[in-house]
Amino acid sequence: MKEKYNGLISLVPASVDLTIDWDRIMQSGLAPWLHRMAETPQNLEWHGEGDVLAHTKMVCESLINAVDWQDLDRRSQEVLFIAALLHDIGKITCTRMEDGVPVSPYHTAIGDKAVRTLLWRDLKMSGTYEAQQFRETVCALIRRHSVPFRFFDETSPERRAVQLASIADLVPGFSNKLLAILAEADIKGRIAGDISERLEHVSFFREISKEAECLENPVTFPSTFSRYAYLSGRNIVLGQDLYDDTWGTVILLAGLPGTGKDTYINAHYPDLPMVSLDAIRKEMGISPSGPQGGIISAAQKRAKEYLRKKQPFVWNATNITPDIRQKQIRLFTGYKAAVKIVFLETAWEETLHRNQNRLEAVPESVINHMLKKLVMPNVSEAYEAEWILV
Repeated sequence: MKEKYNGLISLVPASVDLTIDWDRIMQSGLAPWLHRMAETPQNLEWHGEGDVLAHTKMVCESLINAVDWQDLDRRSQEVLFIAALLHDIGKITCTRMEDGVPVSPYHTAIGDKAVRTLLWRDLKMSGTYEAQQFRETVCALIRRHSVPFRFFDETSPERRAVQLASIADLVPGFSNKLLAILAEADIKGRIAGDISERLEHVSFFREISKEAECLENPVTFPSTFSRYAYLSGRNIVLGQDLYDDTWGTVILLAGLPGTGKDTYINAHYPDLPMVSLDAIRKEMGISPSGPQGGIISAAQKRAKEYLRKKQPFVWNATNITPDIRQKQIRLFTGYKAAVKIVFLETAWEETLHRNQNRLEAVPESVINHMLKKLVMPNVSEAYEAEWILV
């Protein structure tokens, strides 16, 4: 992992000479992606510079020439440069033609997942705190890089700024300041007629973040319950201290197959009852690739029995996307339970090794597919969220 990580970091230009070695970058392990960027067209009204790679090069040059980037610590410079280099990678797969014009819907979310897979699996950046934090800071920036330059359109700008800043509760390297720097470079790295207007949006984002005291750090809330209420959209004033009416905690496990969820539960929650989708599948004789409707219904029925009794328990499943997690969280919070998401991660090779040693191993192709869909949980999803390396 260290060799691949160092190889990636070595692509970042030194802040003293401010020269990007594009020949070296185009011959690096990122080359296949970068060449595909060169083959991906863009709408010339907003990207007069041409294809995605042409834009990416302009963004990176704009970034390293920005005083804000030059004034950052070295780690933040590295994270931002790699994010800028890969920020539009999602356009490779999602660009299509509509009425003769290229469009790239959802390219930020698609890019987040593509870069996570690239860094996690191909560059072995998983299983250690350093690798996880670098990877997830880059991914968080990529997923939200277009938010600041549309900030006038936000219905609740303060709440949105606070929600974005809360990413740093689990990813300390992230900040609204870094996001603004990336957004400004993205805007300036184009040939278009709306650059001044978009920069005003980013300036507004900066000002709102400053007023909410979350430009460089997440907001400190009076309590965990108040944080969850505000971040999840409840109509309360920032800083309001709410009465916590929850009766106990439901642990919602998340993680790829082979990360050791059962082992972790036995070690940390041995006294709590468990609702396990794998166990129910085995009881019902249904494979993971078969219809899952009956499995979920049976699991929710068991969960409701615990919830009615106000009995804390563990919900054990992969839970790799927000949509899947929220289906269960809405059920649990409807019964006034607090929900803590515990996401487990291990190194990619270790994940595959542990999976192979299971009694019922999941096909490696399935794990690969799940990694490509994975969205890391954050503190706005539940009462608490924690990432654990195992």
